[in-house]
Amino acid sequence: MFDLSVVWSYRADLLAGLWVTCWISLISIGIGFCIGATTCLARMSKNTLISAITSFYISVFRGTPLLVQLGVIFFFLPMLGVDIPPVLAAIISLSLNSGAFQSEILRGGFQTLPRGQVEAAWDIGLTNWQCFYHIELVQVLRKTVPALVNEVVDIIKNSSLISTISVSELMRVTQQYSSTTYRPLEFFVAAGALYLLLTLSASTVGYWVERRLSRHQES
Repeated sequence: MFDLSVVWSYRADLLAGLWVTCWISLISIGIGFCIGATTCLARMSKNTLISAITSFYISVFRGTPLLVQLGVIFFFLPMLGVDIPPVLAAIISLSLNSGAFQSEILRGGFQTLPRGQVEAAWDIGLTNWQCFYHIELVQVLRKTVPALVNEVVDIIKNSSLISTISVSELMRVTQQYSSTTYRPLEFFVAAGALYLLLTLSASTVGYWVERRLSRHQES
């Protein structure tokens, strides 16, 4: 019989796993945004070599499964003499993966901007940096917030894959106790509810940010 009271006895460990999932996802998303923004600008560069290198990076990390990327980083780097802990390997993998997707999201936002706005900003004496910061960036973020929020949700869900490299996050804790208690249904239902809580929270924050940016644009 389905009995969630079994899960309640292990709530402390599940919440600890949830916390690990939360902070690893947040760090990876933040680093991924920095990578994505830098890669986006490099991708739009007039330098053919830089553009080609960034295009290759984006193609590789968007075109291969995250599980493969985790395996390559976790198992291949030690063969080169680079010994990294599982948590660091997880953050590197998630960040590089997210950076590739966020890069294309941001590039799509920049491509929707009217060229006349930039030229008008130059005419009134704004530098390239001032134009980027005051004119382009706010509009791009406002246009891409929904897609970026979707990427945040994807990273939170995909973080469950890092259990394969022995990171004690929510999914690994769920797998451990579902096998030792022989109550997999209860534990996986509980894990699903906790993941849903995280993704709904991310969506709510994203909606609030989108509203704030819209008001800023109108003012």
